[in-house]
Amino acid sequence: MTAERRQFTMDSDFREVDEREHLLTEDNIDSGEEPVPYEAALKSIGYGRFHIILLALCGWAVSSDAIEVLSVSFMLPSAQCDLKLSSQDKGWLNAIIFVGMMVGGYFWGSMADKFGRRSVLMGSLTVNGLGGLVSSTSQVFWLFLIMRFISGVGVGGSIPVIFSYFTEFLPKDRRGTMISALATFWMMGNIIAAGLAWAVIPHPNLGYFSEKFTYNSWRIFVAICTIPSLTSAAMFVFMPESPKYFLTMGKEKKALDSLRTVSRINGRDRPFQISRLILTKDRDGIIHLDDDEEKTNFKESAKHLLHQTQELFGKTLLRTTTIMIIINFTLSFGYYGLWMWFPEIFSRVEKYGGSVCSHPHINETASNTTEPCNGIPEEWVFFEGFMTALSNLPGNILTILIMDKVGRKPLLSTSMVLAGVTVFFLPIVHSKVHNLLISCAFGAVTTVGWNSIDVLQAELFPTAVRSTAFGVQSGVGRIAAILGNVSFGSLVDVHCAVPMIMVSVLLTIGGLSAIKLPNTTGKDIH
Repeated sequence: MTAERRQFTMDSDFREVDEREHLLTEDNIDSGEEPVPYEAALKSIGYGRFHIILLALCGWAVSSDAIEVLSVSFMLPSAQCDLKLSSQDKGWLNAIIFVGMMVGGYFWGSMADKFGRRSVLMGSLTVNGLGGLVSSTSQVFWLFLIMRFISGVGVGGSIPVIFSYFTEFLPKDRRGTMISALATFWMMGNIIAAGLAWAVIPHPNLGYFSEKFTYNSWRIFVAICTIPSLTSAAMFVFMPESPKYFLTMGKEKKALDSLRTVSRINGRDRPFQISRLILTKDRDGIIHLDDDEEKTNFKESAKHLLHQTQELFGKTLLRTTTIMIIINFTLSFGYYGLWMWFPEIFSRVEKYGGSVCSHPHINETASNTTEPCNGIPEEWVFFEGFMTALSNLPGNILTILIMDKVGRKPLLSTSMVLAGVTVFFLPIVHSKVHNLLISCAFGAVTTVGWNSIDVLQAELFPTAVRSTAFGVQSGVGRIAAILGNVSFGSLVDVHCAVPMIMVSVLLTIGGLSAIKLPNTTGKDIH
């Protein structure tokens, strides 16, 4: 069936569903007398234990991704002697997981639209965990680098698919709050990573040591960090596939079975009696596939990947896709380009005093700083990382409380503009206390932006291309993160204010671009 047949205008779909839901009652929904729109079916089975379990499991998976991404920054000082790391090697280790995430986001996202959310989630989380586990045993740099890339491929796949899977079980009146709650688990992962590093790495005698093989404290830390992803993959075995995915693929019976499972776990008093299900009033046959259809070969999968991407840049979705790319690029460039330099900024202010730009060669200072060969930093480094992670808490709480009241678009636009203003003042202040406050403020407001993007990406794109859209947007974000770090490292030697002003301008541009997005608050997803 053509893309034109599968795509309808947003206003038309919303109007049709609103009219149909107005006519449906609890009695005629359960009677099975007529086909029930998907949103009405979700509403009829209620909100209960299943959704709490869903939030906990998907949240644990999100935390596992955060732990895997952030663990590298904690182990690098300790690993530099064991792996004989130069500054260039460290740079590659910082960037390689984003390269893997860029590849994984695009590949896994499309496969989730073809083969289902749950199976792809299990696969990507397993790749993430195994890549990290093998990397902990690597005795040479090149093998460690390859394993971190593979781990990044898994992370890049699980992040977009988790949000697609989670969203498709949620009734529209709970969607904003629940997705915001899910996004807060990234902060939890940040805190867990910092706490584990603080608890494990500062113990140089912990582990196994021999002439040919060493498994010391930082390697144990890396191995422990894989537990969340591997346990998440195992627990998804017991979860149902997304009923929205089944329905989009023309598998109505399987969609009903998934909804029946949700209803049973929720402990609903009335029996589940829906016998026919449609997406919206006039969409009872979007994609007709036989339940026993065999999986396509690689060539056909590649064609599907290309087709899904073409739909994102087709006439219907081109504007939305373009604006979201701009927002993802500017926020990722600004956030990751600056966030990874905060420790060096703190160190420089502590050493030289004044503003962060008082010393002209911040990058040179960083490159000339070396750790002793035991590679174990002082505990205050891990404490600082722990406190930085906590700075995201206010933004997460705020989005949970007001996401559905204020709306996604206003929060995203305001948070990015405020982040840009915050960065602009960073080179001006002359106190380490003020620097700390500004960095914490930056972390808090950008958290609001990230949470708003998570909700918008889940709501702006139709089910048939939602995971692919997540993958494309995530890929753009990974490219921006890599470019942000490279650009910041290159420009600080010119003057450290230059990259900060560039970050400020880009964040502001992204925030203003968000104004052009459609409003999705309280609307049905397609």
